[in-house]
Amino acid sequence: MKASRIHAFGGPEAIAIEEIAMPEPGPGEVLVQVHAAGVGPWDSWIRTGKSVLPQPLPLTLGSDFSGVITGLGEGVTGFATGDEVYGVTNSRFTGACAEYAVASAGMISAKPRSITHREAASVPVVATTAWQMLFEQAGLSSGQCVLVLGGAGNVGGYAVQFAHRKGVHVVATGFADRLDELRRLGADETMAADAAQADDRKASFDAVIDTIGGEWQVRSMQMLKPGGVLVSAVSAPDADAAEALGIRALFFLVRVNTSTLAEIAAIIDHAALKPRLGLVLPMAGMVRAHEFLDGIRKPSPPGKIVIDVLATSP
Repeated sequence: MKASRIHAFGGPEAIAIEEIAMPEPGPGEVLVQVHAAGVGPWDSWIRTGKSVLPQPLPLTLGSDFSGVITGLGEGVTGFATGDEVYGVTNSRFTGACAEYAVASAGMISAKPRSITHREAASVPVVATTAWQMLFEQAGLSSGQCVLVLGGAGNVGGYAVQFAHRKGVHVVATGFADRLDELRRLGADETMAADAAQADDRKASFDAVIDTIGGEWQVRSMQMLKPGGVLVSAVSAPDADAAEALGIRALFFLVRVNTSTLAEIAAIIDHAALKPRLGLVLPMAGMVRAHEFLDGIRKPSPPGKIVIDVLATSP
């Protein structure tokens, strides 16, 4: 089978499309014919050797995918050959950008019926990240108020939609040319990324969902009510500053699982969530996709980059 591989850590030029042996599912795993695979920032971290997890070489890139189960490992229940599924391959976030991939049965779910494989492959990591930040880490509920930093990004866009749907009052930040999009996603209020009005919102929010880090992460701590919580998917917040303000602040790593994916799929199928599909490329376009990740190609396309594994055009 064909797979997108690296043999050494480095730039996008380290990626090669190679013929390798088809993997076999072990206990608790399934074999999937991959129709589409997502591309995200973590793929760049893995490719450059900056992943927080050990990544033995050589490896196949990719984690998000959508496809069809073609084989079951020992002990797998709840799935059958022929099932259309979506999710993540494994906790190392590798192996998806290939014609076939092995995936942990605990990290996949039935694919949303109402969308394509391309759209489904754009969902798992970023949507699960947003869901868990909002409801498992921040514990938000109807009537509360959240500030989403970077609401027009992939994780932020899902966070805005999920929070709005749950009856949370949503204020989202974004560049001036993206504010209309934020309102379409469900933001009750918008704030330009360079807005001075941030200083007028001190002690206004029950939670901050941080997808951008940097100066806004620091500034947003002042915008939390006492007892509020900042959840960052970008970098560890200043714990001492948080303690002095009487708030909680934490860095979060996503844990993709079947139950969350199933809930997200149900929301999509009830037309209450819009997948954020962006640029779609064939597997031969993996180098180009990673050039966008690294900022070598600009401007970066909006939405999630997806590899159509079944496409044959260059």
